[in-house]
Amino acid sequence: MMVHPSARSIRKTILLALGTAFTTTTTLPSSSQCIVSAFGIARNNNALHIKTNLHNKQKHFFSSSSTTTATILFSNNDTPATLPSFETKEDYIKYLSSPVSDLPKGFEIGTGAGKFIPVEAPMMGELPIRATVIHLKDGPTDNWAAVFTKNKCPGSPILVGRKRLSSNTPINALVINNKISNVCSGGDGVANAEHVCKAVADSLSLSHGMESVLPCSTGVIGWRLPAKELAEDVVPKAIESMQSASAMGAAEAIMTTDRYPKLRSKTLSNGARIVGIAKGAGMIEPNMATMLSYIMTDASIDKKTLQSYLSEVVDQSFNSISVDGSESTSDTVVLISSNQVPTDITEEFKDALYEISQGLAADIVRNGEGTGHVMRIQIANFPGSDKDARNLGRFIANNALFKCAISGNDPNIGRLAGAIGSFMGRFNDGECSDATEKMTLTLGGRVIFTDGKFKLEGDAVERELSDHMKDAQLGEVDEFPKHQRFVEIGVNFAEGEGEGSAIVLGSDLTAEYVSVNADYRS
Repeated sequence: MMVHPSARSIRKTILLALGTAFTTTTTLPSSSQCIVSAFGIARNNNALHIKTNLHNKQKHFFSSSSTTTATILFSNNDTPATLPSFETKEDYIKYLSSPVSDLPKGFEIGTGAGKFIPVEAPMMGELPIRATVIHLKDGPTDNWAAVFTKNKCPGSPILVGRKRLSSNTPINALVINNKISNVCSGGDGVANAEHVCKAVADSLSLSHGMESVLPCSTGVIGWRLPAKELAEDVVPKAIESMQSASAMGAAEAIMTTDRYPKLRSKTLSNGARIVGIAKGAGMIEPNMATMLSYIMTDASIDKKTLQSYLSEVVDQSFNSISVDGSESTSDTVVLISSNQVPTDITEEFKDALYEISQGLAADIVRNGEGTGHVMRIQIANFPGSDKDARNLGRFIANNALFKCAISGNDPNIGRLAGAIGSFMGRFNDGECSDATEKMTLTLGGRVIFTDGKFKLEGDAVERELSDHMKDAQLGEVDEFPKHQRFVEIGVNFAEGEGEGSAIVLGSDLTAEYVSVNADYRS
């Protein structure tokens, strides 16, 4: 169904006019949360006056997670740094379907669904597959940026994307399919990806042909891309459904084992808009970005600046998360501009890009396969670089014993200390291992280890630590994020030991995670 370009403004008018007819009860973050992103970066409540120290080293610990209940009218066009809590899946979907998902100027999106029979496993019969097409209506743009996985067994779309990026090819459309990742499969994976790109280019009559289409795939590794089914059936359906109102359909269509869609948005003071969507739930410890993320903007900013900003942003967002310690072969994040709004407020743009990327990264961990808790691990005064500090945070987040303790609301903090000691014993050949003697560890804001000794006295402390974990608990199969709380873990080396700092988000380990991955292909 075609949607008139003015549908977005009409929808806004209706929302504002009818008022309470479009309200839903959710839980808003407290004022302290409103100025703290998922990664603990302080922000000003006024989006037009973002703090200038946003990109300074992450030195401070933020652990507030209190919430208050309120009624929200969906008239605000942007998602906050910390999303509200939700009572039902319907409330969450309604919220993302509100004007917070309005597309930037110059974009239209369509999705289509079909079926295929995998050549590698025909006994599985017909399986569903979806495709999403993101189209720049007014022609190709030179102003786009991308960061791809560093996995040495990359998917064929990664190879195509790297070629497009390095050759400065203008981009007019993106095509994304789920179910099959087109990685190291039989046949010619690159040719299959290009075949789908050609179908998009032909259907949209793109002036620069298939080379102006950027392909992306996610799903099963090792299976051939059903290029014929995509090109002849699914892509045409996607193009027939093109609309320029909302990104919500695309956020849903790119999902695989995701339990719910992920979307963030921000409007700049000059009216330019940034909207990001992402997918990812398992095989998550990116070494560049996230599983798949697409950030669209109508702000006119040159390619070199976009690439510089994107490369910087991913280190403090998508590169600082882990669900299961597994780096994907298909990780891709794309930032693309339709050049509709002249923009010279580049620092404000960069701040907004940070907020959106960090929000999406946190959403991915919270939506992880079987995730029951999200850990926020904050490292300070590490005797090394920020990257070294981030590696320690990821090492803690990936420790199976500690992850299981978090899952069970068991404050078995000896596993935390053991993980840190293991990492430090290997770091720089153990030369910095004595740094742990002056280390302070906190859980939920309470000091649990200092001066080389645990600080655990009595049942009251045990209950306090366990209650903190319970307060942050999520449903392992929930189809919406009930809240945005974390299990707060602090690792602070003594002042003067070093200047490395990082904030890493990680998931616990549950039986549901094993269940999902035991039969992922079906």
